[in-house]
Amino acid sequence: MNRLKELRIEKNLLQSDIAKVINKSDRIVGFYETGERDMSTETLSILADFFDVSIDYLLGKSDIRNPEEIKNIKHANSGGLDTNGLDEDDMLELQRQIDYIKKMKGKK
Repeated sequence: MNRLKELRIEKNLLQSDIAKVINKSDRIVGFYETGERDMSTETLSILADFFDVSIDYLLGKSDIRNPEEIKNIKHANSGGLDTNGLDEDDMLELQRQIDYIKKMKGKK
């Protein structure tokens, strides 16, 4: 399922509700949900803020809703990731690397 649609349904919202948030028509929201149209950077940013998720999550490029969540993931050996000093871009890159490693392990 498209992440936009998934998030909309989670919040019990209609396409018309999302249309008001991004100042577009219901039909455009439907096109976004079916992948018939791509969202602009501005629209992605508005929706990411509205749903409190990263743009990568909204686009389906990451399964981490918000890069801040990575700080809460515990590891058996270390008790957690040392993410001090990392900004949001660093956290997104870290998640991409984690996703890549998981993908490669699944191909064995």
